[in-house]
Amino acid sequence: QVQLVESGGGSVQAGGSLRLSCEASGYTPGNRCMAWFRQAPGKEREGIATFDKFNKTIYAESVKGRFTISKDNGYTVVLQMDNLKPEDTAMYYCAASALRLGDVAWSKSYYYKYWGQGTQVTVTA
Repeated sequence: QVQLVESGGGSVQAGGSLRLSCEASGYTPGNRCMAWFRQAPGKEREGIATFDKFNKTIYAESVKGRFTISKDNGYTVVLQMDNLKPEDTAMYYCAASALRLGDVAWSKSYYYKYWGQGTQVTVTA
């Protein structure tokens, strides 16, 4: 059974940093996609960071230059978030797909089969 467990959320002032981790169990990354999403109240779930098939990082424009996705090993994905802004306030989710996703599909939540429980990030002005 696949499980994704996020940790590291919290509350921080604007300009601060947080580090999120996602630990996967029962899941073999292989030729699949792991990504970070976020969802603010009243908004759609937004794909914000992932790796392409060459392990090159891909970011949404809203976080490019401030967030960094990395892998600790084959089963833990980390999201380092710097220079946080109030508009980054959201529930953050780790997601894993059953198939490799392309450069556009990766950001669509409906392509992902597995989800973590989410971790709240709150950024105050």
